[in-house]
Amino acid sequence: MSVTPYWELTFDADGDVHGRQRDRLVAGVTDRGVRDLIVFAHGWNNDRPGATRLCSAFFAPIPGLAPKARIGYVGVLWPSMRFADEPIPNFPRTVAAELPRPPALDKDTRHALLETFPGRATVIDQLARLLDQQPRQDAELEEFGRLVRLLVEVVPPGPQALFGADTLAEGVPQDEPGMFSAPVAAVCEEFAAALARQSPAFSLPNPWDGAQELLRQATYYAMKRRAGTVGERGLGRVVGQLAAAAPGVRVHLVGHSFGARLVSFALRGLPEGVRTVKSVTLLQGAFSHYAFAARLPHDTRAGGMLQGQYNRVDGPLVCCHSRHDAALGTFYPLASRMAGDDQGVAAGLDLGRVLGERWGAMGFGGIRAVPGTRACTLADALRKGLPAAGCVNVDAAAVVRRGGPPAGAHSDIVHRELAQVVLAAGRIGRPAAA
Repeated sequence: MSVTPYWELTFDADGDVHGRQRDRLVAGVTDRGVRDLIVFAHGWNNDRPGATRLCSAFFAPIPGLAPKARIGYVGVLWPSMRFADEPIPNFPRTVAAELPRPPALDKDTRHALLETFPGRATVIDQLARLLDQQPRQDAELEEFGRLVRLLVEVVPPGPQALFGADTLAEGVPQDEPGMFSAPVAAVCEEFAAALARQSPAFSLPNPWDGAQELLRQATYYAMKRRAGTVGERGLGRVVGQLAAAAPGVRVHLVGHSFGARLVSFALRGLPEGVRTVKSVTLLQGAFSHYAFAARLPHDTRAGGMLQGQYNRVDGPLVCCHSRHDAALGTFYPLASRMAGDDQGVAAGLDLGRVLGERWGAMGFGGIRAVPGTRACTLADALRKGLPAAGCVNVDAAAVVRRGGPPAGAHSDIVHRELAQVVLAAGRIGRPAAA
């Protein structure tokens, strides 16, 4: 680990925390005289070492940027995964990511699926077999879709089913996205067309390429559901316990991808009256840009699941976004579209204008429909500072720009400038010049 003092908090899929780790953190912040505690939640990892490496890399510049501040660091570990064929900037490339056309379901990804969805080995084997064989019949695609749904379904009586939605329609959480209920062949064709536009390796749309993308997006939907569960039922409660034991500690929540969703839902889990969260920084947040809105522009009867939650922050809620994030700009709107919405690529509509407006992610274009939200470039945020409260969109495309298909720059977050944003949002020490 690049920084000290550092603690880890490990949560299971239902938000239950490792008790001894929590107790060490609560005792340690007082013993070590910590004034500002930066809590980082990852968005992807295959294993604990991968998540820890990301925390270490992101935290590394902070001591030099705020040398006089008494900072403590926390890495939030939760059961997530990534596909091994996704190249991640600043991290060693996997064997699958090095191949010009990776295998349908490589060994590392199969292992990650087995770790992430325990007890589903037979289903994963069947999915791998269909991806390898790529039969021509639509019935086989439909069977693939059934297996995908079986893989990611919530096993009762766990709480995760309550945490999949980002918006509410007349007070009721929206249903699961249409990719789980629409004809599988049509969904796969849309994903295949999107892949073909993005990468020369997919020059001729193949529905089985789209089927693999359906598996990827369905897996991500399960991770999205888990992130909300861990945030509200897990991290929010721990921050409340920390506030009771060490009320003088200033907490700064930082999350990447679904980790951004996790720390946002942690605000809903804070006990009443807790005001120790002094800033929230969302890096390429993989959830709806309307999540904090009281009313949606396309449906005034609907609002975000997190409406008003930014008021639980005694400081700003900062959303860093980038137009180079292909995962959020292309595939997130396709995968998030709800059943009954027939606007799609196949209809010849502009994906960025239509699907992106309604089903877009905040990590691609920022927070939407929240009155008073400020907007600035990364350079302006670092030069002029950030507002003391409210929602702030920071265009980070100047640094968040590297990465290949299918995710683009989604994981390109290890930058000194983004660490400076965290310090500026929390008014931590006196950050040095870049």
